[in-house]
Amino acid sequence: MQAVVYARALRPLLFLLPPDTAHELAFMALGPVEHIGWVRACFRALAGTRHAPNGRIATRVMGLDFPSVVGLAGGFDKNARRPRALAALGFGHLELGTVTARSQAANPRPNLFRLRADRALVNRLGFPNEGAEQLAARLRDVRREGRAPVGVPIGVSIGKSRVVPVDDLAAVVADYVAAFDAVHGVADFVVVNVSSPNTAGLRTMQARDHALALLSALRARASKGERLLVKIAPDLTDAQLEDVLSVVDEVGLDGVVATNTTIARVGLATSAAEVEAIGAGGLSGPPLRQRSVDIVRRVRARLGRRVAVIGVGGIEEAEHALALVRAGADLVQMYTGFVYGGPLSAARIGRDLGRLVEQAGAANIGDLVGSLDGAGLPRGFEQEDTKTRRI
Repeated sequence: MQAVVYARALRPLLFLLPPDTAHELAFMALGPVEHIGWVRACFRALAGTRHAPNGRIATRVMGLDFPSVVGLAGGFDKNARRPRALAALGFGHLELGTVTARSQAANPRPNLFRLRADRALVNRLGFPNEGAEQLAARLRDVRREGRAPVGVPIGVSIGKSRVVPVDDLAAVVADYVAAFDAVHGVADFVVVNVSSPNTAGLRTMQARDHALALLSALRARASKGERLLVKIAPDLTDAQLEDVLSVVDEVGLDGVVATNTTIARVGLATSAAEVEAIGAGGLSGPPLRQRSVDIVRRVRARLGRRVAVIGVGGIEEAEHALALVRAGADLVQMYTGFVYGGPLSAARIGRDLGRLVEQAGAANIGDLVGSLDGAGLPRGFEQEDTKTRRI
């Protein structure tokens, strides 16, 4: 019911506004949920944040307990302004950021676009944030003893400051290290973002020599037990993917986030003229879905069970989340589906996912990780994706 109300009443109004304006209004609306305990409790009740029958979608990954496998992807809450509110909406974990060592503004506007026919977004924001130190201070305050807990694991994504030249590897490494030093003490895990298409040259950091220098330096800075992951692009060739995964294995990272947004513009329902007018940027949402499943499957096959795999890309329904899990993802994340599906979409997907796990005959969703069968659905379950809910 909440999804219908959002789709028929609220979303059309929000979509009359520029995307960045709508995003800021949503953050304002979440203010009372963040700061007032009884309002937060009401949203938890609406979301039903235990999500699924018998805790079937709760899991333990990297030594952390996740009440749901469905988390929020990096990029939505760049400065840790609304962690308690977002957790109350039903997300099982949050990836905050991406933040950089130095504060920086967004790339020039317009920098965020909706592809409504594809239920997709294109962004070229370029890591706008208040700086890693400011995010860390805010999270430290949120987690201060006596405060209401967030209640879910929190990851922080770090990236390269725009002013640091990408061809100066030593400077790039030092910049990432500064961001890591600022946030690692307040994060349950840190994600190294080397795959955004919106910072010039950043994706070159996925090349083997560059990745080895960067990730080795960060691994050396991490204390024992601190969890370090890397976020990779969906546009890597087979050889490039093998290069970066070989570094993950060699350095001993704790996980891989697959994937970031894509620079590809293939198979879109949006007209070519509209896509061309939008120009450069990272595309997210359903057009990325199958590529993300494929990358997750390859990451799991290459690295085995030693590392955590977080699947991201095009999740709008429980079936999409399950496809990533069966391809090998321990956890999944959504962003664009949250924008199109509404504030309680993570909770709805969690509830539906619990039912799919039950239908698959599994006691827990962790039993299905890496058990891809066809479209990633339980045997005997009819896929709805061709007629998936488009309310």
